[in-house]
Amino acid sequence: MSNAPNLANRPGRDARLLEQARDAAIPPLVDGFAVALGRFDDALFDRAERAGPSQMAFLDAMRELRRRREEIIARFRAQLLQAWQSLEDGEPISMENVLAHTREDTLSLVSEQELESRLAARNLASVILRECKPVLLRLDRRLGWIAGNLVLDAEHSPIGPEHIGVAVQQAFATCDLASEVRLVVIKLCERDFVPGIARVYEALDQRLAQAGVMPEMPARRAQRQPAQAPLEEEADELDQADELGAPAWAARFVNRMAGVSRGLQATSGGPPQMAGFGDVPPGYSPAPGAQGVLLEALHHLLQESRRGREPAPEEAPRPAAHGQRDLSQREMLSVLSLLQASPSATLRAAIGDNGESLAQRLKNEVLSNATQLGVDPSTARLAPVDEDAIDLVGMLFDVMLDERDLEGRPRELIGRLVVPFVKVALLDRRMFVQKTHPARRLLNVLAEACEGNNGESAAERTLLTKVEEVVDRLVAEFNENLAIFLTLEEEFRAFLDQHRRRIEIAERRAAEIQRGQERLEAARARMNAELDARLADRRVPQAIEDFLRQPWAHHVTMTVLREGEDGGGLAEALLVADGLLEELSEAQRHIVGKPWLQAWRPELQKVFSSVGMNQDAASAAVDALHDTLQAVAASRPDLEKALPELPQVVLPKPAVEEASMPMQLVAGTDTLEFDHTDADHFRKLEIGTWLDFIDKDNKVQPGKLSWVSPISSRLLFVNRRGVRFCVASPEELAAMVRLGRLRTHQSEDAFDSAMQGVIDRLEPAAAPAARV
Repeated sequence: MSNAPNLANRPGRDARLLEQARDAAIPPLVDGFAVALGRFDDALFDRAERAGPSQMAFLDAMRELRRRREEIIARFRAQLLQAWQSLEDGEPISMENVLAHTREDTLSLVSEQELESRLAARNLASVILRECKPVLLRLDRRLGWIAGNLVLDAEHSPIGPEHIGVAVQQAFATCDLASEVRLVVIKLCERDFVPGIARVYEALDQRLAQAGVMPEMPARRAQRQPAQAPLEEEADELDQADELGAPAWAARFVNRMAGVSRGLQATSGGPPQMAGFGDVPPGYSPAPGAQGVLLEALHHLLQESRRGREPAPEEAPRPAAHGQRDLSQREMLSVLSLLQASPSATLRAAIGDNGESLAQRLKNEVLSNATQLGVDPSTARLAPVDEDAIDLVGMLFDVMLDERDLEGRPRELIGRLVVPFVKVALLDRRMFVQKTHPARRLLNVLAEACEGNNGESAAERTLLTKVEEVVDRLVAEFNENLAIFLTLEEEFRAFLDQHRRRIEIAERRAAEIQRGQERLEAARARMNAELDARLADRRVPQAIEDFLRQPWAHHVTMTVLREGEDGGGLAEALLVADGLLEELSEAQRHIVGKPWLQAWRPELQKVFSSVGMNQDAASAAVDALHDTLQAVAASRPDLEKALPELPQVVLPKPAVEEASMPMQLVAGTDTLEFDHTDADHFRKLEIGTWLDFIDKDNKVQPGKLSWVSPISSRLLFVNRRGVRFCVASPEELAAMVRLGRLRTHQSEDAFDSAMQGVIDRLEPAAAPAARV
């Protein structure tokens, strides 16, 4: 982005508006940062109480942040002003340039602590971008225009996520903080600073629009009348911008519901009502834009599902029976708090039973436990919006427990979250349609930790213990404040990051084991080939055969392992065998009086020594071979000597027996039926790609491509614990595709995947409406 000779002549440049925009953005951002900084004290104190040996690091950080508060704020402000000045100069700088400038006077490598700090700043930037993407796109265009028609992006915008991230990182750069605490401090900005940033962006965007800067670009999507807002446009909104953290299943679901809307409109002959969903119960209106439409669509789908289960569908909302009333939200939360603290035996049983509906069990439990509040169950019922919440959460956990690899203790731990998540659904229905919601983020990391975790290793047992600790705290501390989810998710994610590093070590070890195994297999194959070439169809004395099949075979195998097939050791070992067999041929021609094997004695002793024989025993073994050749030359088989007792030598075996592999594959590719296009695809598969493996019991396990053998071209897959569970050739994988035992892995998180399963289960009930 070069500087023009005359900035004032650039089209669109307005120095006055630039100055006003700076004053409207940077002071509020600095003030927001200062307010967030003031909240760190309490958060760090809470961390210190649970930090164990690291407690003093957090307490010292509290004192350090208080002492240097003004300096921290000043450094934050200076960094943003520097970035803004580059915009005014016509050469906006990137975050990378800023970081490079901070170390231009030193040639030393960046420390690990500095790298971790920068990574945390980048994570903060990604959170800001995710939360504020639509308004940032508008701001970049407007700021770029008044700066002289520059093209701005998230990296170069002076108040964009990247520069705010680096400003936060630089603000704490000179503070004496432990590495762990520094990362926590930057992470706290996500909770306490990001919401304020979004408000500053919106205010500045509106101010620039009102000043006439690109007025054709509205600050937010205009509200349409119901008749002018077909569901297709909402689906398009979800596809074009992840404005509100829309989940991955949303676009597919909304597209399908668009067919329902068209069907209803064609039947009625009139315009659709609320995008074809009819009346919506109270409690759905607060969610804006696409989120609100998704919630309304979910309500509609649940209604259709309930009608499909009733013998006589009702077209109008259900009338209240005589004397019945809806339970209030306060009553609902009180009953759920009782169930959260002391879940009934029937509810615990439903969690462990694949056949029972959790949603129905939860509704029954809520109504029956209402008696503890003095409510007569015969006079109470669930409000439609509350029934929706229970149905969605119940089905969500039904799908998750059924389709994920959750058995035993992990299943029990995830199941204990059902009641707290019903409470979240009552308090904030955005959980279902907002990817960044703290409750679903916590559920995702807990599900990741539990899935496939059978507690087989110490690390897995430690991880399950940490999950149990998080679940216990959530059950004990969650009342109606959703902040507990954010706190627990932050703490657990930090722990999970450490566990992932252990998984990476396990994954590297699995690759090393497989590499060693394949080298051993190659060495043994070369040895067998050489042995077969020398002994095939040839009868030799027992002593010579024992020598070739035992100490010489072991010596050749280990030489190939150590030096490879091109090393001098292999050539020397082959010469020994050929020399011995050449002397045998001479003996069989009855040449008498030759000093057998004298020229080969040092090499033969070396072979015997390689299997653990001392010098005297090796010499005795060579003498036995000498006497055997002499007996052959004299045609006296009775004089042949046996080798001395050889040490028990066992060639290394594969570290993991194939019989122990969860995925059993056929050997060889000549009889496999497969698509060569699929095989070519697997040959080009990138390291780190995930696939779903389906075993003979139709159980799905994701596997990550960790290593490709340069020897056999076989692909090594590890599970989520970094443990090898499948090694296969491209042809074998293609055959598995043909058999339906391998498929592309869906990268959706646990919550999204379960929600898609909920939609799929509800879909048959909505299908008749779509066919109208």
